[in-house]
Amino acid sequence: MAGWQRGGFLAERVLWIAVGVVLVVAAHLLPALIRSHGWRVRLVGVVLWIGCMAGTCYGHAVFFLLAQKHAGEVRAATVPTIVTTGRNPAVIAADRAAIVSRLARVTERRCVEPCPSLRIERATLAARLDAIDAEATEAKRQEAAQDRSDAARATAVADPVTGAVTAFGIQSGRVDLVAGLAFAAVLEAVACFCWLLAFRPVESLKPNIGAAVTPVTEVSNDVTEESIGPAPAVEQPVIEAADDVTRVMTEIAAGRLRATVTDIRKHLGCSQSRAAAIRKQIA
Repeated sequence: MAGWQRGGFLAERVLWIAVGVVLVVAAHLLPALIRSHGWRVRLVGVVLWIGCMAGTCYGHAVFFLLAQKHAGEVRAATVPTIVTTGRNPAVIAADRAAIVSRLARVTERRCVEPCPSLRIERATLAARLDAIDAEATEAKRQEAAQDRSDAARATAVADPVTGAVTAFGIQSGRVDLVAGLAFAAVLEAVACFCWLLAFRPVESLKPNIGAAVTPVTEVSNDVTEESIGPAPAVEQPVIEAADDVTRVMTEIAAGRLRATVTDIRKHLGCSQSRAAAIRKQIA
């Protein structure tokens, strides 16, 4: 998704997606694949892994931020839009100033005899001034409603958690970026750890085989020191038990046998107690 959103043409989007897949796979598998090699290979692998993790986390952060932006746009679309009607408040204020000026000049005029035209003009200007005041009041009301709508839309666009964190003086953009990188790092770290666990059982069988054969070596050494004659009768059962353990562990490592008492008993054709003892040595 991040590659698709970052590309322009179709070929660019496909290449961005391919690069992202390579980085993700390398970030997941490199720690599990290089741990059995020497320190030189591991050093190079660690450097490459850090680069892959940085690129992968950046791609995830791009997706998180764009997804959060789209979610904010969806929330903002639910806020009612206020459409103002009428003239601009600045134009209304200019007309009111002109009417007040004319009314002041008419008010100062004096007639020796009654002047009906002067009284009519004064009444007309006073009525126009009242109308202008009503229009200005309505314009202010609409402007206040539009401001409230814009504030509600801005609140809907912002993430609720981010808005709470910005109360501590941290910029919202920085909070979103850090949160996206943190989510990406945790996600990739979990994947790397799971691959380490997935590859561990196959490699951990070698030390167990060595531990199972060690008692045989100790027994044979003791016998050699005591005499050069035939080995005592106890050596043969120990060797057979070690061979059974080795056979079972080999089959388990190859995935052809499950490490249960029932499967071990069926595979070796031995008794329940013998299979339980072998299962305990393997564990």
